[in-house]
Amino acid sequence: MVKIYNTLSRKKETLRSRSGKKLNLFVCGPTVYDFSHIGHARTYISFDAFVRYLKTLKYKVTYLQNITDIDDKIIQRAKEKGVTPKALAKQFEKEYLKDMKVLGITSVSKHARATDYIPEIIKQVQRLLDKGYAYEVQNDGLYYDVSKFKDYGKLSRRTSEQAEDAVSRIDESVKKRNKGDFAVWKFSKKGEPKWKSPWGLGRPGWHIEDTAITEKHFGQQYDIHGGARDLIFPHHEAEIAQMEAISGKKPLATYWMHPGFLTVQGEKMAKSLGNFV
Repeated sequence: MVKIYNTLSRKKETLRSRSGKKLNLFVCGPTVYDFSHIGHARTYISFDAFVRYLKTLKYKVTYLQNITDIDDKIIQRAKEKGVTPKALAKQFEKEYLKDMKVLGITSVSKHARATDYIPEIIKQVQRLLDKGYAYEVQNDGLYYDVSKFKDYGKLSRRTSEQAEDAVSRIDESVKKRNKGDFAVWKFSKKGEPKWKSPWGLGRPGWHIEDTAITEKHFGQQYDIHGGARDLIFPHHEAEIAQMEAISGKKPLATYWMHPGFLTVQGEKMAKSLGNFV
């Protein structure tokens, strides 16, 4: 019997798969705009060890990990370096995979690039619009209205950002209906990567890529979702809001796992703090 701490319930729970000894696990992967540091390594080593352990218990684990290869951070860094966002993302995806190999992390079944799932992302955005969960902000993008999803905040136990969140990804727009609303599709700006959509040229928001990827490979519900602790809000909260609104089923994932940070003198190791190795 395996017990894991479930962030959703705040309790240790007995692991029960949705399908016999088959387990579907999704873990948020890197945004490939720079080199990884050992804080990132800590998260991925944790999940690799977990998957290896499950396999010794004869679980058949499908471990899916996304790679965010389109994002504000990538666009900004590419501008600074004078290269295309695609070239930058490709370079650092290669570096990331090389690092994982050196660390002996071999349990990931598939790495899924966000830009390979644009049709699936567009379909999810359209369903959110059709169901009244998303709305348009002119000359900006399409936003998710968090006030329409009554369970918003159930994973993190809150509805607004705090110090440890991935705040660099909070979508700021003066025209949003609610402070916590987040972009599901961003309209094209000059010089940025763009794709055709029913709403014009643009690119996906950060949160929608993961639900599009997991729905494609796992369906609308699956066993375990994992990622670093700073992704609980707003990223994982947004994923729940998107998929459960689209499907009408809950929970999106039965168990939510969030390893702690690697810390330096009590602070999380982070590029933004300059304390990384």
